[in-house]
Amino acid sequence: MKRDTTSGHVQVKASATPISPTGHPRKWALGIVLAAILAGVLWWLSSTPPSPKVTGINQITHDGIDKRNLVTDGTRIYFTERADARDQLFQVSANGGETAPISEPFTDAISHDISRDRSELLISSITPDEEEEQFSTLPLPVGSPRRLPITGLSAAWSRDGRRLVVCKGSTLYLANRDGTDLRKLLSGQETPLAARFSPDGTRIRFTMFNSVQLTYSLWEVQTDGTGLHALFPGWHTPPNECCGRWTSDGRYYVFESTDASGTNVWALPEPQGLFRRATRRPVQLTTGPLAYTSVEPDRDGQKLFTVGTQPRGELVRYDSRSKLFVPFLGGISAGDVDFSRDGRWVTYITYPDSLLWRSRADGSERLQLSYPPQQAALPHWSPDGTQIAFVARQSGKPWKIFLVSAQGGSPQELLTENFNELDPSWSADGERLAYGRLPISVAPEVPAIFVVDLKTKQVATLPGSDGLFSPRVSPDGHFLAALPCRDQSKLMLFDFQTQKWSEWAKMVGQIGFISWSKDGKYLYYDTLTTSSPFFGRVKLGQTQFEPIVDLKGIRRFLGPFAEWNGIDPDGFPLLVRDVSTHEIYALDTEWP
Repeated sequence: MKRDTTSGHVQVKASATPISPTGHPRKWALGIVLAAILAGVLWWLSSTPPSPKVTGINQITHDGIDKRNLVTDGTRIYFTERADARDQLFQVSANGGETAPISEPFTDAISHDISRDRSELLISSITPDEEEEQFSTLPLPVGSPRRLPITGLSAAWSRDGRRLVVCKGSTLYLANRDGTDLRKLLSGQETPLAARFSPDGTRIRFTMFNSVQLTYSLWEVQTDGTGLHALFPGWHTPPNECCGRWTSDGRYYVFESTDASGTNVWALPEPQGLFRRATRRPVQLTTGPLAYTSVEPDRDGQKLFTVGTQPRGELVRYDSRSKLFVPFLGGISAGDVDFSRDGRWVTYITYPDSLLWRSRADGSERLQLSYPPQQAALPHWSPDGTQIAFVARQSGKPWKIFLVSAQGGSPQELLTENFNELDPSWSADGERLAYGRLPISVAPEVPAIFVVDLKTKQVATLPGSDGLFSPRVSPDGHFLAALPCRDQSKLMLFDFQTQKWSEWAKMVGQIGFISWSKDGKYLYYDTLTTSSPFFGRVKLGQTQFEPIVDLKGIRRFLGPFAEWNGIDPDGFPLLVRDVSTHEIYALDTEWP
């Protein structure tokens, strides 16, 4: 107010801010501000956050040898390399260069983790039963390993180095860092693999492997055993995600995922701070043409190390004159080869697309007999050369026996049973097929060998075949050879006349793929898993294994059922040489 001294009246000056009829002006202005802030927060929460991306790729190694299980201390990369049928520990500078072996006393050794202080590796070596790994710690840069009192498939330390998570059979365990005080965290019917602690140590993420459906999925559980759930339910059907790792700052979870386009690296943003984005979708970081596996974040958070693979096999045949393996059928990328009884025709599976083909023995008149999305394997000619029996599957479904005409056409599924069916082997008259059958679930059913009548589709169990697989009927139909699932050092023989089994022969190490000679007098095999692998044979009626060709130093291609071998009509071995490229790459990354 202002007093008017000339009139004696009081003048009232109008306010610059009108008074709101609903309340105080400051409260009204504050409401506008809060509404604006809320709108901004809602927009931020609902908006798509910036995506991480790969800005550059640098090749670290250059030897082409199979590599996996990368771990790093930021300066060096430690990994497992498979050569000469052995798993060996190697290292290479994180900036690239020559690889170097790590001194350790084991025949086979696998890298699993590295301590936070970079002083030791967590490794495992194979036990005599070849089913579980014995864990040890290996001092860096040199030192003698110290065995831990645990076995299993894989293991890793927590970030604080105080605890260990162990995957063993169908169970996930926790233990002290030295392997003591082993206690069960969770157990189920599937197989947990590649478990890792979250950076804060409250959760564990791991890969769940379904050994029957051959699917991989990522799961999470709290370290107290609660909150078990799938990480990406319904994202891919069937799931095929594996082997995740958190970045050093915990802001992203990186993993590998496989679909029709290949195997690539993906990243999942992790919630940070008080507010969380409305969507948390995985972001694809790589796009072929290589298959990217074994992803491992660097310590400084600027790189991802991964193995890039370009798979390719080379079909080779042993040449007795040069005593070398030479390309067969032009060295095509194929395996699972089988010849017709007259030796004029051949059928095979191409790698890595797993398609069935047939051609003449010289490679001419090629004809494709199966098509995607089916994966085919283990074809065998009928005795009269008119049909081919093989097994095939689609992702997430069981292996089933199919029959297809040698002249082409639509393959026909043989049986409607809900089991995995493998290794179809023709009877001498072509009227029956022997095969191995595995349960479709992880129910406690025992693998066995069955015989199906092709006219009636009636199936009968071969007497006494419980626990056996890989049936091979002799060309004259008198015998069937097979291997025990749990002790593949034994060769078993079934006599169809007496209906009895006998142990044919036993050796040190595992017997690989088995094949009868054309005259039925010999059974051929390989011993890939031994320290001195060879291709050999054993004569019917004798127990002495006869080495024929030394396989040491030959890189073998890993097919759907291990490294395949077979014979040509003259009894010379056929193999698939691995000419794939397996290299470590550094991916330069930006993390928003």
